[in-house]
Amino acid sequence: MKAYLTRRYHFSASHRLNNDAFSAEKNRVVYGKCNNPHGHGHNYVAEVTLCGEVDPATGMVCNLADLDMFARTNLLDAFDHMNLNTLKCFANLVPTTENLTIEIFRRFQSGFSHAHLERVRVEETGNNSFEYAG
Repeated sequence: MKAYLTRRYHFSASHRLNNDAFSAEKNRVVYGKCNNPHGHGHNYVAEVTLCGEVDPATGMVCNLADLDMFARTNLLDAFDHMNLNTLKCFANLVPTTENLTIEIFRRFQSGFSHAHLERVRVEETGNNSFEYAG
């Protein structure tokens, strides 16, 4: 019996969208106000969806305490109140929310032995959200 578990995590981070390969003018055209030299921040909501067989003994796809501990280390401690531009994982990537979503997926992909990571969804604003399913 396959079931899905989605857990939401909240964190705040800043970034500046800027591609060093572009001219200053092209960066302004492509990224608009998100190219502000001082950066800007978001209150992100990350949703992590796991799927798998329901364990007959526990009745769960994944223990929430284990998931939360993994998220604390691999998501919240890594990104909360950080400038994404300064992080090693974005050294060669523009820290768009698309790239952030892929990075979160990468971090969660091998974290669970009995559940499979189905997708990651990151809400940047009330109007913008991004999903990645590998």
